[in-house]
Amino acid sequence: MYINCHSYYSLRYGVLSVPQLLSLAKENEISQLALTDINSTSACLEFCRDAPKECIKPVVGADIRNGNNRSYVCLAKNNQGFLEINHFLTTYLHNKKEFPEIPPPFSDVITIIPFEKVLEYELENFAPDWYIGISVADLNKLKFSHLKGYTEKLVLLQPVTFCNQTHINIHRLLRCIDLNIVLSKLPETEQGTEKDKMYSVNQLETLFEDFEHILLNTQKLINSCNIEFKFDDTRENQYQTTYLKKTQEDYDYLVSLVNKRIASRYKNVTSQIKERIEKELKAIRQMDFVSYFLINYDIVQYAVKNDYPYIGRGSGANSVVAYILGITNVDPIELDLYFERFINLYRSSPPDFDIDFSWKDRDDVTRYIFERFPNTALMGTYVTFQFKAVVRELAKVFGLPKAEIDDFIKGNKQQQKNDHYFKLVTKYGKLIHGFPNYLSVHSGGIVITKNPVQAYCATFMPPKGFQTLQIDMHIAEAVGIFKFDILAQRGLSKIKDAIELIKENQPNAQIRDIDDTTPFKNDPAINDLLKIGDCIGVFYVESPAMRTLMTRLQTQDYLGLVAASSIIRPGVTNGGMKNAYIERHRFPEKRLEAHPVLLEIMSDTYGVMVYQEDVLKVAHFFAGLSLAEADVLRRGMSGKGRSKEQFEALEKKFYSNCKEKGYAEKVIEEVWDQIKAFAGYAFAKGHSASYAVESYQSLYLKKYFPLEFMTAVLNNGGGFYNLEMRWNS
Repeated sequence: MYINCHSYYSLRYGVLSVPQLLSLAKENEISQLALTDINSTSACLEFCRDAPKECIKPVVGADIRNGNNRSYVCLAKNNQGFLEINHFLTTYLHNKKEFPEIPPPFSDVITIIPFEKVLEYELENFAPDWYIGISVADLNKLKFSHLKGYTEKLVLLQPVTFCNQTHINIHRLLRCIDLNIVLSKLPETEQGTEKDKMYSVNQLETLFEDFEHILLNTQKLINSCNIEFKFDDTRENQYQTTYLKKTQEDYDYLVSLVNKRIASRYKNVTSQIKERIEKELKAIRQMDFVSYFLINYDIVQYAVKNDYPYIGRGSGANSVVAYILGITNVDPIELDLYFERFINLYRSSPPDFDIDFSWKDRDDVTRYIFERFPNTALMGTYVTFQFKAVVRELAKVFGLPKAEIDDFIKGNKQQQKNDHYFKLVTKYGKLIHGFPNYLSVHSGGIVITKNPVQAYCATFMPPKGFQTLQIDMHIAEAVGIFKFDILAQRGLSKIKDAIELIKENQPNAQIRDIDDTTPFKNDPAINDLLKIGDCIGVFYVESPAMRTLMTRLQTQDYLGLVAASSIIRPGVTNGGMKNAYIERHRFPEKRLEAHPVLLEIMSDTYGVMVYQEDVLKVAHFFAGLSLAEADVLRRGMSGKGRSKEQFEALEKKFYSNCKEKGYAEKVIEEVWDQIKAFAGYAFAKGHSASYAVESYQSLYLKKYFPLEFMTAVLNNGGGFYNLEMRWNS
């Protein structure tokens, strides 16, 4: 019945979250509802997902405004209409142009023009899908207007923005923050009215007693709108499904690449390697992730051709196929990395590749991706109002002096003169805390979809010139849109710049192949740098905490560095496992304190969980879960699981299996608690190993070409230390 509802994604205007809006509709016995945020479709997917759970039919669209001047409301008849609305929004948002006052022609979009606008523009002729919107406030005027004769074109256009006085107050404060004015200067034209609320069905029928046809027309209009997306357990992958033209061509190409490149990674292709490759290829094909691998391969090949250093990490480093393709530089066979951490039949989301490039090269790689693949956008993210920032903004809205605001934020709350206003500031600061404030860009997420990205939401154009989604990764993943992580760091540029400086400064110097790190890992002189913590300027291991940890561990080899890179993480510390690992590493007799089964399962880490894979090992070998089930358990504990029921079932199975194996209740509880404290913050072993490879590349340069390396470090900036500290180093 309501076709002009706002959520708080009508930024600095709306006050209702999607759940609050749906709850309000239920209270008023409304079974059909349209979400039309101002110049935005950010909340539409969330609305489409959650409304059916409340037995409410979702309709989506947008409230088109220039400033606070409402021009018309657009509703999508279907998914094609939603695409049209998003294309329309995108065109004007990208170019920062005002929206046309008269709606453009659409094919699958219903346009409702407010009563006042129809009068202002003296509209007499209406396209088939144009309607005249009548609000509760318009009823008295309608009685004396010639427009009442357009009986088939009149529909209810009642804005729903508030549900109580507190909401109205929040709205007015948000409008002041947006306009950067004090509350007393807020014009009526820049805010909603007290009548912008939801009425019950009975109230509407009473109010429109003389205009029953308006409500009937509105009902017909809503009935004609049907939009469909699938979410969560029923979602369909929305990323580009083929790299070439057909899925079989993609698979054949992937297999040919593996066969062509395998000799560059393995001089002796053992039966173990062959079996692992066959297992992975079968899973990749079965899970429909072939194009995902080929797109990542395409991206890193562009980097290779342009001599851009990169490092592939994340759980993607658990894949032998990714290692052979050159997406990652970590051998999963050498490190005994579980493929199930990467892909398993319980997991519908694609593998997790995080590809780091130099901060100097990332923008060009991003440009290439946008030019190479047709349906591409950056992932959006919402920056929310934080309490302290809101307090400062609200205090300015109330016209309070800056000195008093600063004192209040510092904790001096004894402001006698303006105490009343600071109480209001605190009250409304708490209410506004967590509201979306503005759209921003995800740190590295790029989406490549099978449909135009505007099929899911509108996009905006940030300063770097790459279109960006109006939605964040959480709702994107819920609908099946998964990002490619294209990230930037300074460590890679330090390595590249150092090599260029060596060639310039020492033209006759013999520089080892930087990608072949085996000699570095076996060099005692390089490993001694780890042991004594002489790592200033070295990627990932230069922090004071990391240097201290390595000296405590007496780290002196690659696997020791991989472990150190992981146990520095909060999960290991929170579970009390960091100190246990250090003690057992330094004092072998302490290893006997581990549970015998855990010591057998994790002999390389002395029975201590250090990596995410250790959760899989313990759940599989200690508790008897399958590896796929174990990964579901890990994801559930880290907050990434999609099914609470599935997680709870696995928790019960964990306990029952352990009891069947004869473990004491206390032991089961201790192991479960360790997993729970650990799982959300640990690194994948492949992730740590990828970082360790880059660390060794830097260590090699620091040991044998210290002048050029430290010059590159200084030129690239960043890190933990000031210029003087680096200079002395």
